[in-house]
Amino acid sequence: MDTEKNIRAFLAIEPPENILDAVARLQEKLKREIAGKLSWTRPQANHLTLKFFGDISTADVENIGSAVKKQAASVAPLLLKVEKLGVFPDWRRPRVLWVGTTGDTERLTLLQTKLEADFETLGFPRENRPFRAHLTLARIKIPQSAAGLEEAAKKISNFSAGEFRATELILFQSKLTPQGAIYTRLETIPLGG
Repeated sequence: MDTEKNIRAFLAIEPPENILDAVARLQEKLKREIAGKLSWTRPQANHLTLKFFGDISTADVENIGSAVKKQAASVAPLLLKVEKLGVFPDWRRPRVLWVGTTGDTERLTLLQTKLEADFETLGFPRENRPFRAHLTLARIKIPQSAAGLEEAAKKISNFSAGEFRATELILFQSKLTPQGAIYTRLETIPLGG
């Protein structure tokens, strides 16, 4: 079995096109309102990431897939709503601008916590920050340069991209290119077995 760790991977939920289109429209609006050194994400490549693994081997892909299947089998599909802006770590030092989720987030967080424990037994360290399901809109290079960020967020505080039914978890490979990351599905695991 190939033990070379040459597959950059993460586990995520992929929102449908209509949600991603609404997020793209939000980004265009925000780009006009916020000045500064921001690196905007490509909206059609956005995911609700549950775990970023970094570089893994083909054996790891199989082990991760087995762990996910075990947990996903007992979780019914999730109804998630993509809405409301936020930043990490806080508004005084914003580094990431995101849009969050509501709906079945307690069940999603419980699933992510169980998966995190399983992944730890496979040798992947736990994330030391609490899980918060979100879609990244932009990374803020210099927090002090993001003029208009908080004002823009207040203006569109009622933003909603809509809701969707998450029926599967996807293990993605991420290949970095000069044009941005290219995502390939390694495995698709249905929720509810």
